[in-house]
Amino acid sequence: MKIAIASVEKSEDSQISTRGGRAPYYLIFNEKKELLEVISNPFTSGGGGAGTGTAKMLADINVDIVIVGEVGEKMKELLDEKGLKILKREGVVKEALIEAING
Repeated sequence: MKIAIASVEKSEDSQISTRGGRAPYYLIFNEKKELLEVISNPFTSGGGGAGTGTAKMLADINVDIVIVGEVGEKMKELLDEKGLKILKREGVVKEALIEAING
């Protein structure tokens, strides 16, 4: 299982980003709470399509769960279509990770 968490910074101690499509980073974890990868989101700036691009990026790396503060409608639609579970959370990345795995 892979869990992607939208993050303001590259650290597990960071706050969860409220901007799903334009989150600065996505931290990718496994079910053992191990950090597998830190992705700098290429869709943080520019024109439209950030949510769709970000959703496709996460689906392409076989993420199962996406944890984010807020998610736009287009991003939500594509994540749903690809079968990714969305959890809306606020707070610190590592606390949301523990909650997602234990919950």
